[in-house]
Amino acid sequence: MTAFILVAESFTGGLVWQEVTERLTASGAEVHPATLTGLGDRRDEAGPDTDLETHVADLVRLIDGVTDPELVIVGHGYGIHPVLGAADRRAERIARIVYLDAGLPQDGDPALALIADPAVREELLQPTGTGWGIAPPTAEEWQRWGSVEGLSPAALDRLTGLAAPQPRGTLTRPLALTGALAAVPTTGIICTAGGLSIAVVEMLVASGPPQFRVLARPEVGFFELATGHWPMLSAPAELAETLLRAAAGQGHRITPPAEELPVFLRPFLLDLPEGARERLDRVDLHLPEGEGPHPAIVFVHGGPITADLRPTPRDWPQYVGYGRYAASQGVVGVTVDHRLYGLADYGRAAEDVAVAVELVRADPRVDPDRIAVWFFSGGGLLTTDWLAAPPSWLRCLAATYPVLAPLPSWGVGVDPHFAPTAAVAGAGGLPVVLTRAGLESPEIAATVEEFRTAAADAGVQVETVEVPHGRHGFEVLDHTPESVLAVERAMASVLAHLRA
Repeated sequence: MTAFILVAESFTGGLVWQEVTERLTASGAEVHPATLTGLGDRRDEAGPDTDLETHVADLVRLIDGVTDPELVIVGHGYGIHPVLGAADRRAERIARIVYLDAGLPQDGDPALALIADPAVREELLQPTGTGWGIAPPTAEEWQRWGSVEGLSPAALDRLTGLAAPQPRGTLTRPLALTGALAAVPTTGIICTAGGLSIAVVEMLVASGPPQFRVLARPEVGFFELATGHWPMLSAPAELAETLLRAAAGQGHRITPPAEELPVFLRPFLLDLPEGARERLDRVDLHLPEGEGPHPAIVFVHGGPITADLRPTPRDWPQYVGYGRYAASQGVVGVTVDHRLYGLADYGRAAEDVAVAVELVRADPRVDPDRIAVWFFSGGGLLTTDWLAAPPSWLRCLAATYPVLAPLPSWGVGVDPHFAPTAAVAGAGGLPVVLTRAGLESPEIAATVEEFRTAAADAGVQVETVEVPHGRHGFEVLDHTPESVLAVERAMASVLAHLRA
């Protein structure tokens, strides 16, 4: 029979799995709900040296004590960090790893890395009376660690009562992986109340950075649970059934992209001649004919992307295409490589974009008083500062299939400063040109609709260019007359504002 090791989110221990354990045991499975050092009812065992390595060692000992050969190990939230660390050392013992509403940490990632806002990070690191523990959430604060949808008041009180201070080092020590887990089958269980879904995962595999293609391997399966981040308390029967199905190798498989060529390297939908191009630091200038000074459009790519991805976005056909298209219309097309490598990097990426814009404005071939900035996809959050206080020389802001609010599944990973829907009230007379993909994921589409509503309430002019049959990334995915017309219409609108 199958044996399960269950490892819960921060602050909690094995007792949160009680109902799930009872159901799995009734099915004939062997179940080991883990309580790691210092958590749950082991709160008195932690000390200043308790860290992620302590929790990994806890699980290694537990794995060594399980005799059943079919061992499935489940990591919930933070729990996936010690699960991966321990499974990496006992890979030959693990039949499957289950990511329960958890991220995809890599070698060298500390659990705290996804918290971008320094103020939130500092607050979470405030010590308890011991000096080394992070205080557990109050009943009102659990939402910051994941959706509490589905939890009754009694269940929320129970969760709060079972919580213990989290040893600081468990969140700050980097995860150490050797690569031994590459061949171990995995399952992702997505709690959809957080905003993530299998559909979003499919979109990331189809049109996102290449690191997501690993999710389309045949040994990777997915399930959804229509509840919040604590399914062991809000939907224990459904979770137990899902874990049994996962152990049996069931689950939705993601279809890998039909084309071997990664989406970001597919050709732009317009065939444009190569023109003059100049590289300055992280900026490329696609130059029109004539001495100028010319207006300029700065194109800001989406993300996050991996730091080692090559070629970088300014060499992707999509952005080269936009830069050439701008130059063919008599303006300087600017492409930027900014450093949005993770959810915690929006502040750094915003600084990169601001520096790039000032570099462009200082160029004698550019009219510094006629600038437009055009954002794409996950770069949409970077519109925040430009909307909140637009400078007089910013003649237009454009956004194509943008993410205009942190997605619920991102948790506290994004600095809350980056909130375009709140910022748009400060845009005043700044024209906004928004291109909307009709086949956008519901999660992203919702952020766009909320933004449009907020803009209308604030009296901000937003021209929406519709691509009814277009997907996220339609300029490289959907070479249709509809897509061509949308790109031409958006460019014509931006140019009209630049030349007004």
